[in-house]
Amino acid sequence: MKHKIISPKDKKLVLENFASLSTLQCINFLLPLLVFPYLIRIIGPEKFGLIAFAQALIQYFMIFTDYGFSLTATRKISLCKESRQASTIFSTVMTVKFVLAAISYLILLILINVVPKFKSDWLLYLFSFGAVIGNTLFPVWLFQGTEKMRYITIINIIGGIIYAFSVFIFVRTPDDYILVPLLNSLFFIITGIFGFYVAFKEFDLEFVFQSYHDIRQELKTGWSIFISIVAINTYTTTRIFAVGLLTNNTITGYYSIAEKITGIVQIFPLTALSQAIFPRLSVIFAKNKKRALDLMHKVQHSTTLIYLLVIPIVFFISPLIVRLICGANFPEVTISLKMLLLSVFFISANAFKIQFLLVCGRPDMYSRIHVLAALLGLPLIFIFIYNFSFLGAAAATVTIEAIIFISTSQILYAFANNPNKMRLK
Repeated sequence: MKHKIISPKDKKLVLENFASLSTLQCINFLLPLLVFPYLIRIIGPEKFGLIAFAQALIQYFMIFTDYGFSLTATRKISLCKESRQASTIFSTVMTVKFVLAAISYLILLILINVVPKFKSDWLLYLFSFGAVIGNTLFPVWLFQGTEKMRYITIINIIGGIIYAFSVFIFVRTPDDYILVPLLNSLFFIITGIFGFYVAFKEFDLEFVFQSYHDIRQELKTGWSIFISIVAINTYTTTRIFAVGLLTNNTITGYYSIAEKITGIVQIFPLTALSQAIFPRLSVIFAKNKKRALDLMHKVQHSTTLIYLLVIPIVFFISPLIVRLICGANFPEVTISLKMLLLSVFFISANAFKIQFLLVCGRPDMYSRIHVLAALLGLPLIFIFIYNFSFLGAAAATVTIEAIIFISTSQILYAFANNPNKMRLK
């Protein structure tokens, strides 16, 4: 008897989680369409670029404190969520995150006291750091691993709506730009505290101080993924950061607006489906490797087809999109957006393929791909930006994502011909 690729029970759970996360992505899709145009009109591209530069810096600290737990801890929880071991995993992960957050704050204090570029706007960076605190507290990996995505949705939707209204109420003049990172940090901190509280209440967790050995083991387990994520952000977050270093705030504002719009196209609905299916694929793979591989390909082909239809539409109406969001025609934003849409295709066509390397217990291959992309991409970003300004950042992005797509496809082709290369750790 031929088994279905995914059982009715699995399908129902994945669809429920996808519905929850899609609702969240819809709100995350709509709110920026309201907030971004308002901010650009009120504070202007120059201040918007300064805020984007600060957020790019803070993103490094968020990566550091996350340490890849969004993937490694999610997978661990998905495989032992009915066990009391969940409390041990939770305690260890949160202890590590708190320590890393403290180290991050000390590094920021050094930067704003030593580096002139940061010192001149020190309050902006301090206000922005609240996002790191909130992100540290919010155990999104726990909700994903237990496949309780509705909590992520409810908490973030409420917080997002409050943040949007706060921006409209308090940011009224160009001088109010400093309130934007403050309000954003308050949003992160409040949702983080609430998420932390819900985690304890819903899953009956106990926080137990872990031994040095357990903490060291958790750091060791997440190391390859952490390196991968650092590598990924070497050629993602660094784009805006590099534009800010090599050009000026206005140009940084133009390019960051294009990336914001591209990000909306990229994450909806790709991120919701990816987050919903990752823990379920891990469970399926533990039982049947081929079934998990077939499901991954089925989902990947479907999402690639969707983006093949969406991207050309967005490409042709991009001038209208920019005019609606910015309130004026900004050719710099439009051309950047058109170029970045090419990278969205490669990302969407590769999203579930590269995620599957983690599902099948090959974080080493996942890491190698992204480290290679970082080694090639980082110098490429700075060389291209130095020679072609913001267009260089867009061109480098397309080139890097194409390399990652080709590399991942080749590895998975080898796996399909030799399933023994896939293993469950």
